[in-house]
This record gives sequence, C-alpha cells and structure tokens, in this order.
Amino acid sequence: MGGRPDEVRAPEKWLTDVERERAGRFKFEVDRECFVAAHLLVRVCAAAVLDVEPHELTLLQYCDLHGLGHGRPYLEQAPELGVSFSHTRGYVCAAAGPGKVGVDAEHVRPGPLDVLLADRVLTPRERAMVTGNDELMRHWTRKEALIKRGELTLDKLGSGGDDLTGRHVLEWSTGPDIRVCVVTDSPARRIPIPE
Repeated sequence: MGGRPDEVRAPEKWLTDVERERAGRFKFEVDRECFVAAHLLVRVCAAAVLDVEPHELTLLQYCDLHGLGHGRPYLEQAPELGVSFSHTRGYVCAAAGPGKVGVDAEHVRPGPLDVLLADRVLTPRERAMVTGNDELMRHWTRKEALIKRGELTLDKLGSGGDDLTGRHVLEWSTGPDIRVCVVTDSPARRIPIPE
C-alpha cells in the first residue's frame, strides 16, 4: 500500500507510547505526519493480510544499538509476518507478507546524475548502466528494501544488492518524482489504501 499521508485515515491512538514519543521529536510537522502515517499504514496493510482489524495490531521495533522504536519492525500479535514501511516527504508506503519483506520510497532528485551518490552506492556493473537520477533511485530503493529485509548493509551498498535472484520485486512510480520498491519472498501485489 502507498499514498499521501493524508490518505491514511487511521487514528493516532493506535500508536504505542514509543511511537508517539518518537513522532513528537520531529522538527517539522510534515515529517511528523509522514512518520505517523507510515506507522499506521503498516498496521492497515498487515491487517488486510491477516484478516483482522488494524487497531488490534501492535507494531514493535527493537535494535541492540538504539533500543526501543528502532530496528526491524514486527507485530506483537503476528511476529512471523514480515512487515516493512517507508516514508519520504509527501508519500508513505507499507508492505506485509510471509517471510522477509522490505519496502522503500524515495524522491528522485532533479538535474543531472548525482555522481557522488552513484559512485558510493552502486556496484561497478550498476554504475556502468546508470545515467540519470531516476535509474539511480530505482537501484537505491531496491537496496534499501534489501537492507530492511536484513540482507544488505549500508557499508556494502557499492559491492552488493544487485542480485535479486529468488526474490520478488514490485516497483512503481508516483507522480514525477517518487520511486517505490518492495522486495518479498513471495509474489506481491499493490492494493489501495482503504478509505
């Protein structure tokens, strides 16, 4: 699922105290709204897969380095279900399904290719094929989705993530400048955000 933050019609009371505290730290309201909408949308998306009500789901995250509210998300009521979410200014998305799931959304920068970023995050084979920022963001979202699946790390972007064998990839564009990628273990389909 993906769309504008205002399309996610779910109450903030579904958020945990940790999520509310993190949301309250955003400097800009637009960024807070995206954070909140993404955290709510992943519940809506997972509820559609599980055939339950979204308010029944508690989203948790834990990271050994940063503690609560960070790290790979999971649902307290269904920890075996893969869930992932992403937000970029003006757009949020979420994915849920069996196995590992990763989703990322990014804005495409206008202008000529961001050579510094391309040289840092693309493998030599990818770099030889990429000539513009649109292609760069297509690769970037794929790699970010792999990071969220736990299969790639930021320090390995330039040497890995270019082989998606055995995984399912669903990609779409929204408007002129947002690219989205979902990487799953089983075939995925895009469904609209419920009204």
